[in-house]
Amino acid sequence: MLKSFFSGLYRHKSSLASENIITTIKSVNSYRITLSDPKTRNTLSIIALQRLIEEIKIAGDDLSLKSIVLCGNGPVFSAGHNLNELSIPENQKIIFSLATKLMNTMIECPIPIIACVDGVAAASGCQLVAASDMAICSNRSSFSTPGVNLGLFCSTPGIPLSRVVSKKTAAYMLFTGTSINAEEALRTGLVSKVVEPEELDNEIIKLTTLIGQKSRSVISLGKTFFYKQIDENIKLAYENGEQIMLDNLKLNDCKEGLLSFVEKRKPNWSK
Repeated sequence: MLKSFFSGLYRHKSSLASENIITTIKSVNSYRITLSDPKTRNTLSIIALQRLIEEIKIAGDDLSLKSIVLCGNGPVFSAGHNLNELSIPENQKIIFSLATKLMNTMIECPIPIIACVDGVAAASGCQLVAASDMAICSNRSSFSTPGVNLGLFCSTPGIPLSRVVSKKTAAYMLFTGTSINAEEALRTGLVSKVVEPEELDNEIIKLTTLIGQKSRSVISLGKTFFYKQIDENIKLAYENGEQIMLDNLKLNDCKEGLLSFVEKRKPNWSK
């Protein structure tokens, strides 16, 4: 997946963790993080969770980057937590603490995170999609929170899920464990766009290119306020939004953008 996007243009870095379960590739202004453990269906093991947190922080701190793409190697984006690890009592608190830290890291990351799904996203794998800022999937993808079938309700996956899809859809997925297909995921708001599998590469290219043409400082300001205002009372959100707009106008890149409009030219962003 995405080979045409990155081949010959970028440096490749493999995780130091066992079996290279996370791989990363940096482009001019985008960073791809791939779950590369198809033998376990790309489960979110302790090591995988630690590496995802680390790589997202690395990308967020790199001022040359404007987006992150999360992928899965193979027919499964991610099957969720590693149940072998989860069956060990000593691991349980560690796993869920890391999962919470990962979710917060994604929210706090100053640049957009895009889930690129071509296959199955289940349990905390579905949570990873729901927690991403955007999600592009192939029409053969499916999404589920099947923990209830094993006696472990997908309570934490339900947190971002219930915030991006309707209450009824979230309840259907959580209480039945039944998967929804790509078109259903699009209709309910779990994903941003559905394409044919062979079009996924180009769609990611278009999306990261569009984001790459924007000012990083403006994107970061916008993402921070976007998540802040979602949980606020609407009147308070408008009050705080007024100040954010004024703060935005003070940014050098905003001044440059407005000037470029007047001068009928493309803006020259600082980053």
